[in-house]
Amino acid sequence: MIKTTRRRSRIKAVILLYQCDLLKKDAAKIISSEMDFHKHIDDFTIKLVMGVEKNKNEIDNQIRNVVENWTLDRISIIDRNILRMAIYEMMYEDDIPLKVSVDEAIEISKILGQKDETPKFVNGILGKILTNLNKTSHSEK
Repeated sequence: MIKTTRRRSRIKAVILLYQCDLLKKDAAKIISSEMDFHKHIDDFTIKLVMGVEKNKNEIDNQIRNVVENWTLDRISIIDRNILRMAIYEMMYEDDIPLKVSVDEAIEISKILGQKDETPKFVNGILGKILTNLNKTSHSEK
């Protein structure tokens, strides 16, 4: 078994999500294609990619609700998918602290982001979503 870190898994997930978005293919086909080339994809990566795909409409709505003067299509494909992965974790992975999801997305954006401003952009969007999620969770109690 290949040992992998969660950051590596997240980076791989973003790359796979990027491929899905760019090629307009579903995640299962992209994952299967990668595995056909004898590339190992760990369970956490698969969980993230499939989770984003399953919940993409809700995740994209979260982004739309906080971006100002931008459409989803104006956000670069890689940046959009960094956001999607982090938001998926924040909304659906209860065992991952929200701050960890945000911090990991910022770190990954420093590695994969399209522009120097990407980490700041990712931080700003996820910060707003974090605030909204905290308000929602407090109002439900």
